[in-house]
Amino acid sequence: MSQQPRIAIDAMGGDEGVRVMIAGAALARHRHEGLRFSLFGDEAQIKAALDNHPNLRAASEVVHAPDLVTGTDKPSQAIRKKTSSMALAIQAVKEGRAGAAVSAGNTGALMAMAKLALRTMPGIDRPALSALLPTLGDNDVVMLDLGANTECDARNLVQFAVMGAAYARTVLDLERPRVRLLNIGTEEMKGTDEIRDAAALLRAATALPMQFDGFIEGDRISTGDTDVVVTEGFAGNIALKTAEGTARFVTDVLRNAFTSSLRSKIGFLISKPAMHLLKHHLDPNNHNGAVFLGLNGVVVKSHGGASVKGVANAVHVAARLLEEDITRRIAEDLANIGALAETQAKADAARTAQSTEQPAK
Repeated sequence: MSQQPRIAIDAMGGDEGVRVMIAGAALARHRHEGLRFSLFGDEAQIKAALDNHPNLRAASEVVHAPDLVTGTDKPSQAIRKKTSSMALAIQAVKEGRAGAAVSAGNTGALMAMAKLALRTMPGIDRPALSALLPTLGDNDVVMLDLGANTECDARNLVQFAVMGAAYARTVLDLERPRVRLLNIGTEEMKGTDEIRDAAALLRAATALPMQFDGFIEGDRISTGDTDVVVTEGFAGNIALKTAEGTARFVTDVLRNAFTSSLRSKIGFLISKPAMHLLKHHLDPNNHNGAVFLGLNGVVVKSHGGASVKGVANAVHVAARLLEEDITRRIAEDLANIGALAETQAKADAARTAQSTEQPAK
């Protein structure tokens, strides 16, 4: 792209509010010097925060938003707040005044607003929430859906796979991402009808820029054996929250163990470099920035409790998706899936017609 995109920031979202959101945007601009920003929220608070970041101030416009979406607002309530910082940021994307929106606010409200304003792409029935999770391999793993859709059919899962693979090619620089469906076993007969039907469709989609490797169980998500894990939002959200809880559990157990005695404290000093590496690997701020894939526009959800570094990573994700034109990539892959489905339908119809024309013996 000849000109860096403009990012719309919901400056009022998140646990820490304006200070962290503005500092995170400023840090992101050091990584993407050409980025421009539209900052939505309380004008006085934003301008006060910008005093500490003159480099960001020079590349930003401030748009006052008189209303605020709270963490307790239901989606139906949030949608009615037309002049909230979240709503105005999404509206900027809809009207083409910004390429992407970033918010750390209420997830349900953000999903509802984004879907209502931007609509889903042609060929996509439902948007999916996707994020990067750490693994033991060379790359993170893309996982979706993480909670936007609690029930999905085979068609939805195939669409999620297409979007997840396009996302992995963009953010992980993979030519043919390895894609698997989350299941209760790896055998072909395991799982629901929807999962098995989706697997059959993906196995037939050999022309897509992905490698479908069948099923994966929950305990293999973090091994690095796959690049994209696809599931419906109910199981996906449980898997994500379980992984986050396990990471905190491991960290707390180690902390308690290393402070239990003098010998343990000495052991901690010896193993401090390894512990620092573990902490870095498990820090959610290093993987912050979930994406609503399948919309006619880029919307990135930052964790509500994200640090300055975490917000910067979320902005980086938004910038990268715009630079690589993720919407176009998904559209191209969906066209291939559509052509495959049409060919398959014609072949099935021909076989059915042939069988009915054969005389009975």
